[in-house]
Amino acid sequence: MLTHLFWILFGLIAYTYLGYTLIILLISLFVRKYDNPSIADSDLPSISFIIAAYNEMAILPKKIENCLQINYPRSKIQFIIITDGSTDGSEKLAERYDQIRFLHQAAREGKMAAVNRAMRQVSTSYTIFSDANTMLDKNSVKWMIVSLLNPKTGCVAGEKRILNQTKDSASGAGEGIYWNYESLIKKLESKVGSTIGAAGELFGIRTELYEAPAKDTIIDDFVISLKVALKGFYIKYQHKAIATEHASLSINEEKKRKIRIAAGGFQVLFRMPQLLNVFKHGLLSFQYFSHKVLRWLVVPFSIPLLAFLNIFLVYQQPSVLIYLVALLLQMLFYFFAIIGFLVQKSKLRAKILFVPYYILMMNYTTLLGLVRYIKGQQSAAWEKAERSK
Repeated sequence: MLTHLFWILFGLIAYTYLGYTLIILLISLFVRKYDNPSIADSDLPSISFIIAAYNEMAILPKKIENCLQINYPRSKIQFIIITDGSTDGSEKLAERYDQIRFLHQAAREGKMAAVNRAMRQVSTSYTIFSDANTMLDKNSVKWMIVSLLNPKTGCVAGEKRILNQTKDSASGAGEGIYWNYESLIKKLESKVGSTIGAAGELFGIRTELYEAPAKDTIIDDFVISLKVALKGFYIKYQHKAIATEHASLSINEEKKRKIRIAAGGFQVLFRMPQLLNVFKHGLLSFQYFSHKVLRWLVVPFSIPLLAFLNIFLVYQQPSVLIYLVALLLQMLFYFFAIIGFLVQKSKLRAKILFVPYYILMMNYTTLLGLVRYIKGQQSAAWEKAERSK
C-alpha cells in the first residue's frame, strides 16, 4: 500500500512539473498554426488602457512616461489611471498629464472595485490592463491588439519578464527562472488552446466580454481572463508583448506576494467549479487541472509526504536500490534548498543554486495561502510587495 502511494505521489509531482509540459508540447506538434491578421497602423481600432494604482507615486510618473512612448496612434488610445484610496498625492498627477484621464475617490475598496469603476468609463471595443510597476516595450500594445483582432480570441496575455542581473539573490533568481519556465508553458498552452489565465502586468480583452468579478476577488486578472475563456473564446499568449518588472526586494516580499496569489487560487477553485467540467470545457479543464489545481491542492502536500514515505521504504526494504537512490536524490535536493536558504540574500552568479529553495518556498506559501483563504483573512485590497531597484 505504501509502495503504491509513494509512486502515485512521485508520479503526480513529476507530471505537474514536467509531464504536463511534455504532453502539451507533443500536442502542439500536431496543431495548425494559429494565425493573427495583419493590419496597417491606420486601421488599428480605438482602445482603452487601464492602470489601477494605489499609492504608486514613487513609480507612477515613470509608468506614465512609458505609456506615452507606446507605439500606437495617440488619437486611438485612452489612458485611464485609477488611484482610489491613495494617500500619497498620486491623484494630483492629473494636473501634469492632460493626456491621461485620472479617476480618484477617497475610499479604498480594493483593486477589483477600482477596476470595475474604471470599466464603466470604457466605450472602446478593446481594453488593455497593466500594473503601475511594469514597464512595457513600445510595440507591446500593438501586438496585443493584433492578437485580439482574431475573432476567436477574447483575451491576450503579455509576456512578463523579470529584469535579469548578472548576480542575483534568491528572490530575483528564483522568480526569474520560474517566469521563464511559466512562459514556456504559456506559449505551449496558447498554441494548443488557451493559456491558463493572464497576469496583471499586461493583458487585454474584448471589452464586451468583460464580466465584473465580485469586489472581494483576490486575483482579478486570473478571474477576468478565465471568465472570457468560459464564454468559449481563447486566451492567447503574445510573447512579443513584453512587460518588464524588477524582482521582489527579498524572499520575504516574494512570500507575501505568493501567499496572496495562493489564497486567490483557492478562491477561484471553489467559486468557479465549472472550470473542472471536462465534459463541457474539454481541453481548457484539462489544462486548468494540470497547470493550476495540481499545484494548489496536490503538490504542496505530496512533496513532504514523499520524503517521509521514502525514508520508511528504505528502512522497510533496504535491499531495493531504487528507494535508496530516490532518497539520496531527495536529500541532495533538500541540501541545496538549505544552502539556498542560508545564502538567500547573497548575490550569486550561479542562480540555479536557488531553485530548490524557491520551489519549497512556493509550495510552503501555497499551504499558507490555503490557511489564509479558509480563515477568510486575505483582503481583496492589494498589499504590494516591495520590488528591487
